[in-house]
Amino acid sequence: MERLICVIGNKGGTGKTSITHMLCHGLGLLGWPSIAVLTDGARTPLSREGRRYVPLDGRSPEALDRIVPKLESLPSWLGVIDGGGNRPDLDRRFYDMAGLALLPFRDSHEDIRTVGADLDAFPDALGVPSQWPTNPWQQMAAERTVDELMADYRPRLMDPVYAVSASKLLLQTDVPAALPTALNNVCRALARQVLDRLDLPGES
Repeated sequence: MERLICVIGNKGGTGKTSITHMLCHGLGLLGWPSIAVLTDGARTPLSREGRRYVPLDGRSPEALDRIVPKLESLPSWLGVIDGGGNRPDLDRRFYDMAGLALLPFRDSHEDIRTVGADLDAFPDALGVPSQWPTNPWQQMAAERTVDELMADYRPRLMDPVYAVSASKLLLQTDVPAALPTALNNVCRALARQVLDRLDLPGES
């Protein structure tokens, strides 16, 4: 499905769930309706109340099999699957069914080594620097590490999604009525990158 995006990767703790919800929130801010599909059995479904997107529970194969055909019947919507970590078989399934695969990684040698292997395993996927440092000196160090360890993958890396502490608000059961401008800006920037990769207009 061209308008199905999966956020996957073998390593846990890289920010897949945060990226999923930030992307969906950003799409909503740009006028694109979307769904965030939970597939990680260790997480709890979130309320739709106050969100610009629809969180759905796809933790069982049966639920997921209902969600995907429904999305296909809504051509103006986008779907984002939160793949969870350490599930290579499911990652492969999501990658095969999605129009775009994202592989988040943080500023650590372990994350970078793991995402390199995932980029090899999923040749059309894109790496997403996640929760990237905002301090200028830390940014320089992070970019230097990427240059040293990921030079061959540079064309497949998206612009960083910078760390913003308010991102945790999107993972609460209920979202506050008003969200900080800094969070909205980071989410919009991420959504625009994804829309550009999907060759869709920046605003619906």
